[in-house]
Amino acid sequence: MSKQEHAPTKSAIDEQHESNYPQKPIGYIALIRQNANFRWLWCGQLVSLLGDWFNLIASAILIDDLTGSSLAVGVLFTIRMFAPFVVAPIAGICADRYNRKYLLIITDLVRVFIVFGFLFVRDESDIWLLYTLTTFLFAVSGFFSPARSAILPDVTSPRELGTANALGAATWSVMLALGAAIGGLTTGLFGSQTAFFIDGLTFALSAVFLFGIRLPGSASEADGTTARPKPSAFRYMRQHPDIFFIAMHKAAIALLLSSGFQVVQVEIAKNHFVIGVGGAISLGLMYCINGVGSGIGPILARHWTGDRDKPLRISISIGYLIGALGLMVTAPLFGLVEVLIGGFIRSIGGGIAWVFSTQLLLQRAPNDIRGRIFGTEFAFFTLMGGIATAIVGALLDRFHVRTILWGMAVLPLIPAALWGLWQRHFGRIESQKS
Repeated sequence: MSKQEHAPTKSAIDEQHESNYPQKPIGYIALIRQNANFRWLWCGQLVSLLGDWFNLIASAILIDDLTGSSLAVGVLFTIRMFAPFVVAPIAGICADRYNRKYLLIITDLVRVFIVFGFLFVRDESDIWLLYTLTTFLFAVSGFFSPARSAILPDVTSPRELGTANALGAATWSVMLALGAAIGGLTTGLFGSQTAFFIDGLTFALSAVFLFGIRLPGSASEADGTTARPKPSAFRYMRQHPDIFFIAMHKAAIALLLSSGFQVVQVEIAKNHFVIGVGGAISLGLMYCINGVGSGIGPILARHWTGDRDKPLRISISIGYLIGALGLMVTAPLFGLVEVLIGGFIRSIGGGIAWVFSTQLLLQRAPNDIRGRIFGTEFAFFTLMGGIATAIVGALLDRFHVRTILWGMAVLPLIPAALWGLWQRHFGRIESQKS
């Protein structure tokens, strides 16, 4: 691997502020058409995400069929969160130290072989293998996610960055909708083994697309100088508390809005509104509508926010409130339609908070430690997600799902209030500077 390029530590938003004539953000179609590097990255994201959702639906349905335990399903989701948490700090360092393109390709190729191992899970005695493979799969994915977040400003200009982030998030949402729906249908009609096989093929195709990326050369390599030592992400965040609070949003979303809800959806699909074998089609529909909402929310909100700092921050608080409203609509479990509507509203709010917090980090995090910051963000996200799925999985074996949903509906109000308080304090700090 070649050393990762070291651009000046100035963030994209600082460069825009220094310009007397900031450029208007590029359109989505124009970005794909004009930027070949982003186009290859985006195509790889398309196919790999499709397989991700096939794997999720197939794994959840398979383990529930084999064990009949909500706790066992919760353990699956917990592993999916805790495995990348363990490697995230190292992954962030790798994303800063090594060529991000080749890091993405290697992780895709390794995941091909891991996913094909799921084909050997046949009965309840093989549950240990499913858990083990899931651990390895998401540990490797823990290297992929920070590298992909960190590479985005490497393949886009400041004018393209906001559009690229929003399009990447919308792609995640669309592929959640399509992948979950098709994955649920495939699993329900043809079984989990078919879904696992398709998942492995998508990682291979993703690696092929990523080979097309051409990253600029390292400035330090060009002049023969040695890069200066990089500060740790924690030290940088202590010195820049705004970066720390922005990086905590995904952890808050996982703990209080999204990860536990994933386990709840399996319970709803299996025992309340069953369509397809084991509720596979019901679960696919729920994930599908979640993907639609999380994609539409940020795209619509961005018409107001653009890439401007203050509107992005305000919208994050609004996103938490919308998420709470969606959980309140879901909680009574009046019918599948109402559950889908509630999930749609919840995902709109979660999508806004997720995408706009990422945008703030992309605009403010310096390149030379960007990978470490995203690695730390990913570590907190997976840790909180693992805690949430473990708690909800255990609670579902003791309490009715309606009770749990009503409790979850209150939780997003906490980060909304804390973020609002920080914004008041941060606004005073910025006013004193000016």
